[in-house]
Amino acid sequence: MTEKTENATSAEMIEALKQRAATYALLSRLYAKEVDATLLDELHDSLYPVSTGNPQTDEGNRLIATYLSGIWENTLTELAADYMRVFFGHGYSGHAAAYPFESVYASEKRLLMQDARDEVLALYRAAGLSKRDSWKEGEDHIALELEYLAVLADRAVEALCAADTDAAAAWLRSSYNFLDEHLSNWAPLLTVEMEKFAKTDFYRGLAFLTDGFLETDFELLEDMLGIE
Repeated sequence: MTEKTENATSAEMIEALKQRAATYALLSRLYAKEVDATLLDELHDSLYPVSTGNPQTDEGNRLIATYLSGIWENTLTELAADYMRVFFGHGYSGHAAAYPFESVYASEKRLLMQDARDEVLALYRAAGLSKRDSWKEGEDHIALELEYLAVLADRAVEALCAADTDAAAAWLRSSYNFLDEHLSNWAPLLTVEMEKFAKTDFYRGLAFLTDGFLETDFELLEDMLGIE
């Protein structure tokens, strides 16, 4: 491999990791709170590929793009109502909504603040991360788990830009382990319930998009790390 080819390959990997970080950050934002006017405009102006090679991602893109093509004066109100319906529900049963916390899906009685929360909190702290004062939910909320992966992707980019391949590989390995031990185990259970409770194609599409991206990213990390 020539130096020129190596540089091109490194540039391609850096760009792929930047795209990973951006996607994780966007997904995190969509789960963290309701869509506001600024985000709605950004989403409306975005492109949604028809064929990505992943059927789940394609369906998510189709549903979201179709929904956004028909926005009207009450779209933000409609989305806010659906966000509350999907993630908070109308009751206190552990089956009344698609509760976005790993503990709900990892504990037999579907309770909050269980072992899963303690495990991810320890990982955040080990990475030097702390929860913002404005965040009032548990640390095993899907928005924080997605944000954690966005941070790890950014750190891998920084390492590659500094030509520190060992550090980059370590951050990618941490990402892979987190997906393998946490998000990949419970996010598919969450998205099934999202599809059940959502009334808009936007949040149904988010469920498909989440499944597709996590599946694709897991395969990408396996390829990058040489895992068979």
